[in-house]
Amino acid sequence: MKTSLPSKQKGTAAIEFIAVFVIFFAVFYGMVSYSLPLLLLQSFTQATAEAVRQSVGLDPTMQGYNAAVVNTANTAVATRLGWIPAAYNFNAATQVSTTFVNNLLTVKINYPSANLQAVMPFIVLPGIGTVPQLPTVLQAQSSLQF
Repeated sequence: MKTSLPSKQKGTAAIEFIAVFVIFFAVFYGMVSYSLPLLLLQSFTQATAEAVRQSVGLDPTMQGYNAAVVNTANTAVATRLGWIPAAYNFNAATQVSTTFVNNLLTVKINYPSANLQAVMPFIVLPGIGTVPQLPTVLQAQSSLQF
């Protein structure tokens, strides 16, 4: 009994492997490369929401209430996002903006997605394009009217 392929079929296994590998790699890399930005975006959303929640707990009759609300929100964001490694180039002092105007507290995070290229390379796949395809800036915002 013959165990080898006919002479015309010897290269088909390699070609099929390459075709399947490219598709598998694209799906796998897509899952991995999108999970990090989604994790960051979810963390930004949670941090801004927590900042607003903690600011509600302040006494409105206290001296310097407006400054205390902004400081509490900034501290809460910095605490919640303290886990982000330095390689991600996240800077709470410059990428977080907190405003308290007309009793409306707004906490907003603007994180340039280009900062992720230091951690994870963006690749260009034929027929698909750049993976991951992200907006220029990852944003999260929470607001509360006092």
